[in-house]
Amino acid sequence: MTTLKNKTLFITGASRGIGKAIALRAARDGANIVIAAKTDQPHPKLPGTIHEAAAEIVAAGGQALALAVDIRDEGAVAEAAARAAATFGGIDIVVNNASAISLTPTPQTPPKRFDLMMSVNVRGTYVVTQACLPWLAKAPNPHILTLSPPPSIHPQWYGGHVAYTISKMGMSLCVLGWAEEFRDQGIAANALWPRSIIATAALAMLGGAVDPARCRTPEIVADAAHAILTRPARGCTGNFFLDEEVLREAGGVDFTRYAVDPGQRLLPDLFVPGLEEG
Repeated sequence: MTTLKNKTLFITGASRGIGKAIALRAARDGANIVIAAKTDQPHPKLPGTIHEAAAEIVAAGGQALALAVDIRDEGAVAEAAARAAATFGGIDIVVNNASAISLTPTPQTPPKRFDLMMSVNVRGTYVVTQACLPWLAKAPNPHILTLSPPPSIHPQWYGGHVAYTISKMGMSLCVLGWAEEFRDQGIAANALWPRSIIATAALAMLGGAVDPARCRTPEIVADAAHAILTRPARGCTGNFFLDEEVLREAGGVDFTRYAVDPGQRLLPDLFVPGLEEG
């Protein structure tokens, strides 16, 4: 399979950034996209709403269903999954992209912020996947793709931001478990993570800690996701992919086209194995 035409993708956090880029890449194939995100009205600090994303998806060649969903609310998630399946005749793919971030040490991470990251990142990923399972089980090539890093207990990834790290590793442990749990059903469960930091509007929320010129665009993750989601599910599960590696395996690519500024040295993302020594 080389196309996602007529496939239905349930994507969390698809109103902007990586989630929207994955949606638009699938839309160019003629896919059906369910935009499950919170931003129904313009955000004061972040661009994009579910309705604006839907218009872009339709313009790109896909079908769109914009649903205002807080994935911390299991009732709303269940209703959204049922509506998505009723609208498009099922759900073929779940992309767990929504995530909350706070790169803060323990003294500067109040319990409320800890709870937010655990509720969105770990619990939200679990709730969304669980709600979509009845339709994934009926799909001909079902995939669960989670935007989370390779599991690691390397101390350096925890010391600076314990709460965020354990929330992202929790997402990855869900992938590890689901790959085994759903193996006999033929439902693929994989994770995808960028090798370099991706330039999204969320970077601005980090107070200028990251120079966007040293980042890549979300399209590199979107192209890697497309390459994964078009693979046969039964032969592709339990993997913790890095975007670069996926695209190299798919036949090589000119990675400079993904750079915000090709003349700048790229910044490695958090949790990337093999780059922590510099």
